[in-house]
Amino acid sequence: MARTVEIIPLNAEQRTELEKRVRSPKTSKRDHLRAEIILFRAEGKSCKDVSKQLDVSMVCVSKWSSRFKRDGLSALIDKKGRGRKPSIPSETVEAVIVKATRPPQGKNRWSIRSMAQEMNISRSTVQRIWSRNEIKPHRIDTFKISNDPAFEAKFWDVIGIYLDPPEKALVFCCDEKTQVQALERTQRGLPLGIGHIRTETHDYIRHGTTTLFAALNYLDGTLVSRMEQKHTHAEWLRFLKQIDRETPEDLDLHLIIDNYGTRKHENVKQWLEKHPHFHIHFTPTSSSWLNLVERFFADITSECIRNGSFGSVKELEDHIQDYMSDRNDNPKPYRWVAEGQEILEKINRARAVLNKPICGSGH
Repeated sequence: MARTVEIIPLNAEQRTELEKRVRSPKTSKRDHLRAEIILFRAEGKSCKDVSKQLDVSMVCVSKWSSRFKRDGLSALIDKKGRGRKPSIPSETVEAVIVKATRPPQGKNRWSIRSMAQEMNISRSTVQRIWSRNEIKPHRIDTFKISNDPAFEAKFWDVIGIYLDPPEKALVFCCDEKTQVQALERTQRGLPLGIGHIRTETHDYIRHGTTTLFAALNYLDGTLVSRMEQKHTHAEWLRFLKQIDRETPEDLDLHLIIDNYGTRKHENVKQWLEKHPHFHIHFTPTSSSWLNLVERFFADITSECIRNGSFGSVKELEDHIQDYMSDRNDNPKPYRWVAEGQEILEKINRARAVLNKPICGSGH
């Protein structure tokens, strides 16, 4: 007579948790396998059938089945202290972590190789310790905290325009991208292909530069733009007049701009006084991240300018104009979604850290 297959009983909570572990892409392979074993056993499958279906040994199936019957879900999680004991002394691990924040004499940072030599351990060990503690000496994040005494007032003014745009008005984020270089590679590169990456020569011929003025319509993502050879107050004023020509006369225009000196030239002020439907909103000093046109400049740099090869400034400008035309045919609006108060709290925390004296960071 055939041996009766034991069915592992599951309550609703246990079944739900096991099925969740099987479905979740974040579940480790180890936990995924153990959950599958128990679910198959709960369906009445034998250890032999489960081992074949999952391609594991019967000993493995039997072990986790027995543990689950004895201790439930908690039995499927490895207890702390199990497995091979660490071969690196804790003092060495701590030294690898602490030293990483203190560059060696005459250098800006440790490398994995130099730290391994210093501590007389393998490079893979250093890599593992640093990765586990999220230490990345090779990376640097840039920042700039505004010292503008009117920072909060300007900050909320700009944020308020984004979050609650005025009625019967247009909001434009305005700035210029200066020193756009017309670089021509000295030899033709190879295009991207299957099995190889794009190539370009390391050297180039510099034919000159141009300046791109852009006003991003916050509501629909369209752009008013022009190319200029300079970026003095005269070019800025011509750009304002172009915005005036290309927008409806009966609408107020709210312009978000930075504090560059051309914005405050006497000629510009006089023109704005004669055109009261223009309303200027200055971003705080050193806070260009508040102006969403900077996000567009990042796009045009990566998608249109950076990897191009241009035989003249005109060729570069024609390429940019084609990009702008296509962009206006398929506009891409940007939306401000960050909470203003959270940003201010983050900035204040950064200021507090900057005001603390640095101790023990070097020689």
